[in-house]
Amino acid sequence: MKKLFLLMLAVMVSTAMWAQQFEAPQLDTVAFKKVKVHVGGDFALQFQALNQHADSALVPLGKGFNLPTANMNIGAYLAPGIKVHLTVYLSSKHHNDTWVKGGYLVIDRLPIKGTESFMKYLTLKVGDMGLNYGDAHFFRTDNGNVINNPFVGNLVMDGWTTAPAAEVLYRNNGFYLMGGVTSGSLKQSLVNYSSYSGYSPQYTLKQLAYYWKAGFDKTFNNDFRLRVSLSGYNCSKNSFGTLYYGERTGTRFYLVMLPQTNSSSDVDITANPFTGRWGPGFTNKDNSYMFNVFAKYKGLQLFGTLESAKGTELYGGQDFNYSQYAFNALYYFGADQNFYVGGRINGVNNHQSQSVTRFEGTLGWLFTKNIIIKAEYVNQTYKNFTQDYGNNAGFNGLMFEAGISF
Repeated sequence: MKKLFLLMLAVMVSTAMWAQQFEAPQLDTVAFKKVKVHVGGDFALQFQALNQHADSALVPLGKGFNLPTANMNIGAYLAPGIKVHLTVYLSSKHHNDTWVKGGYLVIDRLPIKGTESFMKYLTLKVGDMGLNYGDAHFFRTDNGNVINNPFVGNLVMDGWTTAPAAEVLYRNNGFYLMGGVTSGSLKQSLVNYSSYSGYSPQYTLKQLAYYWKAGFDKTFNNDFRLRVSLSGYNCSKNSFGTLYYGERTGTRFYLVMLPQTNSSSDVDITANPFTGRWGPGFTNKDNSYMFNVFAKYKGLQLFGTLESAKGTELYGGQDFNYSQYAFNALYYFGADQNFYVGGRINGVNNHQSQSVTRFEGTLGWLFTKNIIIKAEYVNQTYKNFTQDYGNNAGFNGLMFEAGISF
């Protein structure tokens, strides 16, 4: 392990600069000449060396390489200010085969005369896509795409899903306002069946979720940028709400904290893809709010998250009440600010006095703007999970991750 870590550090020679992107800027309408297609990809490989403990018997963990993950991205510039994007998961923790994540259309200009004056402030987005709820998703890993995440893990309570949706974003002089409507579910079905209740037809238009974001984002000079946002997600009823269960590819910590059941499924990553995260799961009613602050001064970057999620569970119909906090502190250094060091503290609590707390300390390097290498120490603890783990439980250790995106 020590030799592997030293080898990764020894090859750190780079020419690229880290640049965090939130909502993409409007498309350049003048530059459009003809339809252009871009095919790209994402590839990530991990080395995991984690230890875990609990009062109950857990599946024993070894140390080594995890299953590589990969995406394929297809984008097409269709007309001035109009672009389409499609992502395909080629290999993931949850599914080893190829399957479509989703696709969406971005419209910054309408092909209608007289709309230019107001469309310069508006962006329309429609399709089956990741919802723009909160700002934490801009820093998250999406299967093989790890380059936007300076850490290895996503948040413990990961409020992100793909679903059919439509969004309108207004931007002017640093202020922005976004509103969206979605089915709120990654599983689209017009009928459900249960052995208890039989067949039940589904009416998607009666189960819509509405989400929004308001904030301020401005770079005051070349050294200082400040972004503040408040987001909401509101759904009164859904037969398969997935805001907190929409990561279909799996989490980044493999087979951690799994109780032994003496079954072959215990060691199957596709049967246990979501280890290490915690939250409401599938929901019926859901009212969630997220507050984010991002500040960058020269090489120092700070990012904070406060989140509240209240509603009703899909299975059992029990009310839930979760709260989450997360704080990142990162410092980028080097001639091109392509090395970074930092940490993140992340905690989730619920109304039953259960809590999960995670610390991640990271050291990273952008070899180029398309290649990243990370070394991380993670320590996650569980409190009051007596039924699952006893009184003392958690995992900790080292994670190494490398990714390529183009």
